Amino acid sequence: MSRIVSIGTAVPAFCHQQNDILQFMEAVYAVGEAEMRKLRFVYRQSGIQQRYSVLSDYSRPVNEWRFYPQSENLEPFPSLEQRMAVFSKHAPQLSIDAIRNCLDGVIHHEEITHLMTVSCTGLSAPGLDLQVMELLDLRKDIFRTSVNFMGCYAAIHALKLANIICKGNSAARVLIVCTELCTLHFQREATPDNIMSSLLFADGAAAALIVPEESDYRGLDITGFYSEVIPKGKRDMAWELSSTGFLMTLSGYVPELIEEDFSGVVERSLRSEIFSQDEITHWCIHPGGKKILEAIQKSTGVEPIQLQESYHILKNYGNMSSATILFVLKNILHQNQEKKKVFAASFGPGLTVETFTAVS
Repeated sequence: MSRIVSIGTAVPAFCHQQNDILQFMEAVYAVGEAEMRKLRFVYRQSGIQQRYSVLSDYSRPVNEWRFYPQSENLEPFPSLEQRMAVFSKHAPQLSIDAIRNCLDGVIHHEEITHLMTVSCTGLSAPGLDLQVMELLDLRKDIFRTSVNFMGCYAAIHALKLANIICKGNSAARVLIVCTELCTLHFQREATPDNIMSSLLFADGAAAALIVPEESDYRGLDITGFYSEVIPKGKRDMAWELSSTGFLMTLSGYVPELIEEDFSGVVERSLRSEIFSQDEITHWCIHPGGKKILEAIQKSTGVEPIQLQESYHILKNYGNMSSATILFVLKNILHQNQEKKKVFAASFGPGLTVETFTAVS
């Protein structure tokens, strides 16, 4: 199998307090007082204290907005082209910051043999993979590929691909970088999906170095992967393009689906593993939202303290789509504990559940 050696993370310059973002939403959403009270309640119960964005507007007064028009109804509302231009400007440097944090003191960038970029919030060709290759001055003959538009579980899918590469090439040094600028895709209509997206999502990048397990590097050895689709949730979590950015569907039914099915997923994923659920020392769960983490607790019987790393990332960073689970895993990787048995899971469109297990 393969080994996760190092993880690096990076966030944009603008840190927005959740209360400040709420004020932005109150200024934009044209809803009645009753709906506004509901909005304030869900923001205060979100479990999120702050989030990061490449945009400064979310905690500034209207007369200091730079991306959104300083006009009634935000007209002319930013187009998809404008949003992709911002992605192209900021995503490469944010990726490089995460990569340098990952590789510093571990490996020289010239030793990287494979580059994998992951994102569901920006697309272009030539794309992020070439931008990273050029900025980091990676080898011109490097193997590169991209995982696009798979949502929050994409980092685990990328780890799967890296694992396949490492199993077939003992010299492989695979670099994965997940870069998501979710806040570019704010939508002004006060629909339940838009309100939920504006409540949760944030920007961030995470990079991971993966090598064959027979290498001299220390880290977490991946022991297995498992994936399952919950068909009845097919339309409850979705991600689609529009002329004004990407549209997120995240219904309130998702936590119920996870609570109903997750314990079974855990059981099936561990059938061929070297440890059981009772032996898990670290639960690395994608913090898609506070209700999702609570659903995990109800389904599996784990205590809140066993999900403390996920709650910590949710509180301080929000949901950064694919990058988020690597933020959680980084904290686990750096804990001073010799023996670890990790169960990781993330969720995305489909409704897809991706899991992996690792030991040290």
